[in-house]
Amino acid sequence: MTKEYAFYPGCSSQLRGSASNYLTSVNSMCATLDVKMTPIPDWNCCGASIGYAGSGELARHVMNARNFALAEEHLPGQDVVASCAACWLGAKETKQKLDASSQLMADTNEALKQAGLQYKGNTTVRHMVEVLIEDLGYEKLGAPVVKPLEGVKFAGYVGCQTNRPFGIAGESFENPLYLDKLVETVGGEALTKYEQKVTCCGGALAFSEPEKSQAQIKDIVESAYDQGADMIVTPCPLCQANVEVYQADINKRYGTKFAMPVAYYSQLMAVAYGATPKQAGLDGHVIKPTKLQEIAVKVVPAKK
Repeated sequence: MTKEYAFYPGCSSQLRGSASNYLTSVNSMCATLDVKMTPIPDWNCCGASIGYAGSGELARHVMNARNFALAEEHLPGQDVVASCAACWLGAKETKQKLDASSQLMADTNEALKQAGLQYKGNTTVRHMVEVLIEDLGYEKLGAPVVKPLEGVKFAGYVGCQTNRPFGIAGESFENPLYLDKLVETVGGEALTKYEQKVTCCGGALAFSEPEKSQAQIKDIVESAYDQGADMIVTPCPLCQANVEVYQADINKRYGTKFAMPVAYYSQLMAVAYGATPKQAGLDGHVIKPTKLQEIAVKVVPAKK
């Protein structure tokens, strides 16, 4: 039975965006799992970092509430699902604060009235990994595997935004295990002693104070090497971009020789489900995830 959701893809996953390959792999993964993700019509940016920096609290919550109102109008009864950690975090905060304050809800709807919209408060906000874990479960996620990721070692880098303050239900804030379990579900080896799984990558400091961000990224990558990882896997587009893209700068700054691929959980799953390198978005990396590419091009033996 098809499971249907109101999808909030976020800005970075748009065509030619920094995480467009993430969306490619999510679409491939969902097609295999019979999960229908219908984009919210005319969705807008969630505000993310800039919303906190300059536009004020009301404007930021109105931006998220507009997406909620559009979902209620066009995709009634469907949970709003985000694949981007920052989008999910911002939307969860807005949902929580609107539920807790009738005044903020009234002010938000007064602003939305200018666009002919009203948020009724019926939205449930979820991350893509919550859908996978809670609505499908690890057993069902493992059933479509035709190309297990055997022999590949993954450091599960959760990062900050899917971990605090909300987190994934049932997971420890200090040692969340869902990435490790997803890796094992598709046949890979999860490096459960990886020490940097919830360390911040520096976020937007990559632009404003790069030396601080790069020091943190160095620890994240170095720990993966120390554990014998072939690659890092993450649920966050910003973490993926920072940890992958700045390895070249870190090599210049520190004299290291990092070349650690950083992939999304959805890419692992898409490859394990039989996707081609393009269908899994493996062509969108600065550091090529060679071992995933090698598995993706393998021919699956015909069933007798």
